[in-house]
Amino acid sequence: MAEKPQPVQVLYCGVCSLPPEYCEFGPDFVKCKPWLIENAPNAYPDLIKEGNSNDGDEVSEKLQSIKISSGAPAASSGGTSTSKQEEVKRLPGGKIKKKDKQEVIIEKVVRNKRKCVTIVKGLELFGVKLNDASKKLGKKFATGASVVKGPTEKEQVDVQGDISYDVVEFITDTWPDVPASAIYFIEDGRKVPAV
Repeated sequence: MAEKPQPVQVLYCGVCSLPPEYCEFGPDFVKCKPWLIENAPNAYPDLIKEGNSNDGDEVSEKLQSIKISSGAPAASSGGTSTSKQEEVKRLPGGKIKKKDKQEVIIEKVVRNKRKCVTIVKGLELFGVKLNDASKKLGKKFATGASVVKGPTEKEQVDVQGDISYDVVEFITDTWPDVPASAIYFIEDGRKVPAV
């Protein structure tokens, strides 16, 4: 008679609650290192060799090896200009979210085969109040317009009817801060410049 297989005992990190071999992909590997050295020394043999080295020094050495300082961004040499530093926001898990691009996206959605809704997204990035925009769009095109939350929890202006090509000229005339080069259409799932 064959022996019954025994359940496998899995060791989990006391800090991030992941198996030790996945700690480096977890939320904060630096906090896990002391626990790993003590409880799972064979998972990361390099940690034991490092001993009590200072992690801050390691990071600064790595940054210097790739010619990046840990302080302010390096000044450009000569007459070359540096690209704009985009504002970054930290998300859970350490991921970085970049600042939204300043662009207005116009999309036409067909519902019930004949009825259309024109969606205008991104006006708020140019300092336009969406409530004022919906009132002006509704008045200009003699139709219903409202501010609604989109699928990504960002507010957008929904205008009844197919006004997608007329709305570009209206937006650039009404709000001079919105350049025509920053307005795009969504056609067949692709982003196409309006001009």
